[in-house]
Amino acid sequence: MPTPLLTLDGVSKSFGAVAALQDVRLELHAGEAHALVGENGAGKSTLVKILAGVHGPDAGTISLDGRPLQLSGPADARAAGIAVIYQEPTLFPDLSVAENIFMGRQPLRSLRRVDYAAMRTRAAELFARLGVRLDPDRPARGLSIADQQLVEIAKAISLDARVLVMDEPTAALSGIEVERLFAVARSLRDAGTAVLFISHRFDEVFALCQRITIMRDGRWVSTDPAGTLTVDEVVRRMVGREVSAMYPKQDTTPGDPLLQVSGLTRHGSFTDVTFTVHAGEIVALAGLVGAGRSEVSRAIFGVDRHDAGEVLLDGVRLPNGDTAAAIRAGLALVPEDRRQQGLVMELSVERNTNLPRRWSLARAGLLFGGAERSAAATWAQRLQVKAGRLTDPVSTLSGGNQQKVVLAKWLATAPRVLIVDEPTRGIDVGTKAEVHRLLSQLAADGVAVLMVSSELPEVLGMADRVLVMHEGRLTADIPRTRADEQSVMLAATGQAAAA
Repeated sequence: MPTPLLTLDGVSKSFGAVAALQDVRLELHAGEAHALVGENGAGKSTLVKILAGVHGPDAGTISLDGRPLQLSGPADARAAGIAVIYQEPTLFPDLSVAENIFMGRQPLRSLRRVDYAAMRTRAAELFARLGVRLDPDRPARGLSIADQQLVEIAKAISLDARVLVMDEPTAALSGIEVERLFAVARSLRDAGTAVLFISHRFDEVFALCQRITIMRDGRWVSTDPAGTLTVDEVVRRMVGREVSAMYPKQDTTPGDPLLQVSGLTRHGSFTDVTFTVHAGEIVALAGLVGAGRSEVSRAIFGVDRHDAGEVLLDGVRLPNGDTAAAIRAGLALVPEDRRQQGLVMELSVERNTNLPRRWSLARAGLLFGGAERSAAATWAQRLQVKAGRLTDPVSTLSGGNQQKVVLAKWLATAPRVLIVDEPTRGIDVGTKAEVHRLLSQLAADGVAVLMVSSELPEVLGMADRVLVMHEGRLTADIPRTRADEQSVMLAATGQAAAA
């Protein structure tokens, strides 16, 4: 094996009493895509931030080309040829694509004036090299996540990055966008770049990567060629146990209708949506990206107003666009974007957990910390939230534990109807199984569950019925006994009759 381009040896990092990394080792080779997998909380994000120069290791060494490397900040990482592409790109929305690529190092003319023509030309050359068509003059605002990531990759190439770290880059992408991103990643890999790929999607890991490193609880577990491993073996090493029941769906007998949606319409988003969810039933809302599934769930909960139709909960009509009334009636919504819509990242774990019911915990109009902490501790224990302290900001938690806090926040309201939008997006396989078990238990307890999901195995494994949307309309209502990938995809592409 040739000399590694980048090596981490015995790297450890602690935050207070929490040991995020302990004696971790990793070798990246030029011209190779290397996967890093592990549960949420395994230490992957901390390792990425060390490579990006955001954090310094407490112990261990980082070497580049066999020589020790000190990273005092992100500028040092960029200078060393290390570029990181995060799941959520951080572009300046009101600047052009070209300006984002060359921010802080714009080509200059005389008198130190920015040479915009040269900047546009260089940006166009970078996109041509990547084989993508993007207008360098286009503002970053309004770009899809996939195009934003391509801008970040162009930025990395412009820096002559030798190491490209891709942290969950495909979590919010469609299948076509993933293929385009992979084509770019393969071309960079084949040109000699070392690619570190972090993902919870095993099909992508095995499609792109030559070697796989597995982490658990902040420690290195193993590094092996991808061809010598199976998905089951990777999962077992990740979680330290067998995940035998990924979709532990309990058989239930649906009860009375709880959620009734009739003729719901929001111009430009969805039209004439009608369905019913019964007590004890899990109903999946499936479809392709842009079909209108999330928009329907937001309108039901009252986040967005609808233009026609009605929503009934246990026979009582809910006011249009009134989330407070929906919550009082027993409706809860776990949104798709936990960071932007589900949590207040600066607030503590306990405060986030109690936000929807804080006044019920108050005494004489005062909210005491003891009552808040006790209520939050109960749900943290029930959902096995891994947190240093409940008073820590929720931003310090891993993605999977943040998702558990969002679930805890709404389960604490004792909902009769629970809407979950992409409940397992961006979380690891072990946490996915826990969330699925939780949803199954809620249905067994008589809660009506409406689940929006883009993952077909999750839809088929958990739903009693599958409602399929295509371009803002319901095209199929498929019972569990007849639901399969073909029938769902036929309906999702508008071929409801064939389905």
